[in-house]
Amino acid sequence: MVSLTQFVGMFFLVLVFPFYVMPYIEERFELRLPHALPEMNGRVLFYRYGPAIESLLDEFDRTRTPFVVVEEDIELARNLRNRGYAVVFGRLDEEQDLLSGVAAARAVVANADDHANAVCIMIAREQGFSGPIYALADDPMYRPPMIQVGASEVFTPAHVLAAALAARASTRISPPAEGMHMLGGLVGLAEFRVRAGSALAGMRLGDLQLRARYGVTVIGQWTCGNFSVASGPATRIEAGAILVVGGAHNNLAKVESLALPIRRRGPIVLAGYGVVGQKVAEMLADADETTIVIDQQGLPGVDICGNVLDRLTMERAGLREASAMVLTLSNDSEGVFATAVIRDHAPEIPLIVRANRAQNIPRLYQAGADFALSVGQVAGQILAYHLCGEQAAAVQQRLKFIRVAPGALVGGHPWRETVRERTGAAIVAVERDESVIVEFGSDFVVRPEDVLFVCGTFESLEAYLREFHTAVVTV
Repeated sequence: MVSLTQFVGMFFLVLVFPFYVMPYIEERFELRLPHALPEMNGRVLFYRYGPAIESLLDEFDRTRTPFVVVEEDIELARNLRNRGYAVVFGRLDEEQDLLSGVAAARAVVANADDHANAVCIMIAREQGFSGPIYALADDPMYRPPMIQVGASEVFTPAHVLAAALAARASTRISPPAEGMHMLGGLVGLAEFRVRAGSALAGMRLGDLQLRARYGVTVIGQWTCGNFSVASGPATRIEAGAILVVGGAHNNLAKVESLALPIRRRGPIVLAGYGVVGQKVAEMLADADETTIVIDQQGLPGVDICGNVLDRLTMERAGLREASAMVLTLSNDSEGVFATAVIRDHAPEIPLIVRANRAQNIPRLYQAGADFALSVGQVAGQILAYHLCGEQAAAVQQRLKFIRVAPGALVGGHPWRETVRERTGAAIVAVERDESVIVEFGSDFVVRPEDVLFVCGTFESLEAYLREFHTAVVTV
């Protein structure tokens, strides 16, 4: 039995402990965090941690690339140390000798707000650092001042991210394939959504015989934001994928009985009007796209004030009639749930989603996104190139048409020379005697004077030129 005195004592301890004891423990803990840089030879110094450098630091840690993080938030500094990262705790505006020893660093990356970045750049230069300083800026207007005080390069990842999202939503910004104009109006490129119950889902190209039955060529398919070329008869079509098909327009129309064509006409609906959303809207407007903007706040530029999760809001925006949906919410949990709700309401439209943290990208794809990208992926690619000389994968893979001489294909058939198996590219048309042929009978033979139209990614087209010993024919 607890006495009244014991109860009061315990109650007093519960009240007093957080206010008097915890600050003491925190102070002791804080003292255990380094307040000075370690030996910096070969290390990269990152000033402040955040989503923009999260993926890059994970990769640095995996490859044992030496780095140190200078962090001003005590809780964050503890978490970083617990993850095994080299971290220094301190505040530059109060401890300007915090960067003492930075002169030996390999590079400096400033990842705070724009004003704090400028202070970091100046202090690093004052400490004798003469190497490259890369700053990640929020506002591009501050790029010249940061360069003036000593930055080597200043990047705005949020704007690069917005450009990638806008390009994926708008065919005016990023057409389905570069060079299509060379084919005139005879050949088109279309996208088809492969439903789970479609006759295409799970099938191999060799079994479907789409070329023989419909006279069309499957170039490849988009799944989870990645484009994979159709490399031959064994290529399996994934349920939910966006299939990219080339051929004569009347032949493309025949494929509609197997998969639903994605309409690229109509307005683009944009939900989320923060920094990234506003930049996406600006880029779409510059491309003369009609954009319907949804946000919970009635800001200038917002067309519909409401919650994108509300079915009435989606109906007011005409989401099912849109050519694409761009989701740029500031919270990833909301983004994942909104992706699932939107996909349920409008299952066919292309859905492009912004994420804050790269580890949430798989969840967005699982929820139904067609294309998802985080600021960390964008910033990580930029910084990896400058810090390590690594040529990062393109944010968005591109298709291209080229005109080539027949080369080693003279005397062969365009669809029977294992072109796709050997290169990943596909021959979709042949120019002969001022006409363009898009269907090839069994007796068709490539002549020396023919010009072939080949479609593929930049990598597969380079492989084609090498494999068939040919060259591009200029118009």
